[in-house]
Amino acid sequence: MSDPMRPRASLRTAVVWEVLWDALDRRVKAAGRESLDVLDTGGGSGNFAVPAALLGHRVTVVDPSPNALFALERRAAEAGVAERVQGVQGDAHGLFDVARREGYDVVLCHGVLEYVDEPAEALGNVVAALRPGGVLSLLAAGLGGAVLARALAGHFTEARHALTDPDGRWGGGDPVPHRFTAEQLTGLVEEAGVQVASVHGVRVFADLVPGVLVDTEPAALEALLKLEAAAAELPAFQSVATQLHVLGEKQPPPTA
Repeated sequence: MSDPMRPRASLRTAVVWEVLWDALDRRVKAAGRESLDVLDTGGGSGNFAVPAALLGHRVTVVDPSPNALFALERRAAEAGVAERVQGVQGDAHGLFDVARREGYDVVLCHGVLEYVDEPAEALGNVVAALRPGGVLSLLAAGLGGAVLARALAGHFTEARHALTDPDGRWGGGDPVPHRFTAEQLTGLVEEAGVQVASVHGVRVFADLVPGVLVDTEPAALEALLKLEAAAAELPAFQSVATQLHVLGEKQPPPTA
């Protein structure tokens, strides 16, 4: 049954929002508080931050782009949640210049690791911002989706290059510095002290389906959303997804 309070997600974010919605709900119950402290690293103009604030949570968005933060401020004001959304300029490597260590119940790291120089270091900072028991939502570029896209476009040499490149890049003109397999992402997450709860493939079909097939047909869009959701948890489809989403929980430090 659909929940009237559940944010209306686009085709590109629907799978992530379904997982994140449930994680926020569980964390609220575990913390015994209706309002959580959420950190959105690389949160841009607030695609996730504003809906989270509409649910009653306090959200801090860290992003290097002043233009994105300006758009975030305007978007939060238009949604009536300006008092619950704070935007600050910064990045994952210098995170604690603008954010608190162990200060957040939930941290979103969406579209960040593929662009930083040292993904493991950046993820370590992101996890350090979580309180013990806090929830990590990690979204990053998937290797398989890029290989498939290059092959379908007729760029077979570039597709093969991406398969063997350590960073999953198809060539010198590739605008994405890093891509990951599900195994690589979960390995990074576990090394950072987070127990993986789930892995989902995101945009398995969405980037391959011609827009004309869904832009004018609401029923087709709904059917594609359901197909994406059905395939998201299956490893065979995760391996060709444009993005990979990992949800996990920060483990408390070991007792002496």
